[in-house]
Amino acid sequence: MGPYLNETVVPAMALIEAGYGVVLATPNGKKPHIDEVSDSAQHFGGDEQAYQRSRTFFARHSSMNELRSLRSVIEEGLENYAGVFLPGGQAPVVDLMQDAELGEILRYFHALKKPTAFLCHGPIASLAAMPNARQFRAALIIRDMVKASEMAKGWQYAGYRMTVFSASEEKSVEENILRGKLYFTMPDALQMAGGDVTTNPVDFEPYVVEDRELITGQNPRSDHPLAAKLIAALDRATSAG
Repeated sequence: MGPYLNETVVPAMALIEAGYGVVLATPNGKKPHIDEVSDSAQHFGGDEQAYQRSRTFFARHSSMNELRSLRSVIEEGLENYAGVFLPGGQAPVVDLMQDAELGEILRYFHALKKPTAFLCHGPIASLAAMPNARQFRAALIIRDMVKASEMAKGWQYAGYRMTVFSASEEKSVEENILRGKLYFTMPDALQMAGGDVTTNPVDFEPYVVEDRELITGQNPRSDHPLAAKLIAALDRATSAG
């Protein structure tokens, strides 16, 4: 399963409209396959025109088709980038939260306090920045919380306020879409690592948390408010620079 269409395209289009360039990068440099569940006007407030505009943007816009690998972005020089954004979908829970190259990128942006945004399932990928991300995930899967706590030491975002797709929202997805259960809940994983996690008690309502350079959105409907906060943070950072 790939990223959600609206979670990827809404922030990207907003960034471009605000005058920023967007570079789409993946671990292998290949274009991701949009999660079919998200390929619907439902995720655009029922607005068929907005949905079709987004589909066309993802299919045809150069920013969505001139892909880079994470390694090539690192080798080119991370100093060329003003901020970083990760959408949701299931990939963050499986691959990205233990991806060494993503961890390198996140540590760079954290060290320089450059705007860093994650949406829906995306915030779990922030765990890639910790020194022992792969071992941390493995400990979560076998429910060895003592080892997980040990492996989480040194996580750059410990103590940050943040949000992520909630356990109750995930339960709905597991029962109605995945037909299976994840190994762990994302709020629990982030809290175990030291995150100060809050979620909106009303499922699937927009909720965005900003703490220092970190901006996190809880669910797909947080796409527009997260984009607005990310653009504001980039504007502040670039004007200060």
